[in-house]
Amino acid sequence: MASMRDIKRRRISVQSTQQITKAMKLVSTVKLQKARGRAEDSKPYFDCMYKTMTSMLSKAGNIEHPYLKSNDSKKKAVVVVTSNRGLAGGYNSNIVKLITGSDLKKEDVRIYAVGEKGMDLLRHRGYEVVADYSEVIEEPVYDDARVIAARLLEDFEKGEIGEIYLAYTFFKNTVSHIPTLMKMLPVEASEEEAVQEEGADALDRITPMNFEPDEEEAITLLVPKYMSSILYGAFVEAVASENGARMQAMDSATSNAEEMIDDLELKYNRARQSAITQELTEIIAGAEALG
Repeated sequence: MASMRDIKRRRISVQSTQQITKAMKLVSTVKLQKARGRAEDSKPYFDCMYKTMTSMLSKAGNIEHPYLKSNDSKKKAVVVVTSNRGLAGGYNSNIVKLITGSDLKKEDVRIYAVGEKGMDLLRHRGYEVVADYSEVIEEPVYDDARVIAARLLEDFEKGEIGEIYLAYTFFKNTVSHIPTLMKMLPVEASEEEAVQEEGADALDRITPMNFEPDEEEAITLLVPKYMSSILYGAFVEAVASENGARMQAMDSATSNAEEMIDDLELKYNRARQSAITQELTEIIAGAEALG
């Protein structure tokens, strides 16, 4: 059985840890409120941009444009959005599991990392990391998304990558965060999506879309904006999810510390009672011997 001194030292250590987890929970709660507001403000634009692009292309006929078809490269770019810090439960590991458990072959994947934790975990698993934008996730702004989108499109046009994917955490609410892997490029135009969006008679009403000045120039202008918007939306959703996950993790850690303190308090009292009983027994035994 541990001594009273050891139990007391451990209890003090757990109490110190509990104070830290409480403070981190409060900080995460404050950050979550701000990040949640940004995520909710950007979400309508995020969703509208994606639906508009897919819907527009489904009605535009057979447009020949490099952004709308895969090139000869077998390489697939994956923009991996995680955090720069841990202590957020399974937030970072869930994104890594999403990629390692997907149909994307490791040898064909090129990682464009936005967040140190995901980059380190994937590099350790043998994935090729070609770009590090970890500083972006600290305080994402639209210009950061535009710069990353430009790099991705440049690599796509050069034939270094044939497809572009985005792995991020979708912020549903404070306690629900969903790891998501979506294909960004080539943009897939689907008439089936148009039917789901507009009803059963949608196909009968689909008409070719008119572009001005022409289809190719319109797509060239629209796709970079689409890419930037999707990336920025993912960044703000990820930041909200990270703070929500960290708040939950610190709340659980604080509760666990409380349980440990109660258990150590009980052990300390038992050890103290045992020591007092032992002393009384020795005093009585000594008195009887003298008598």
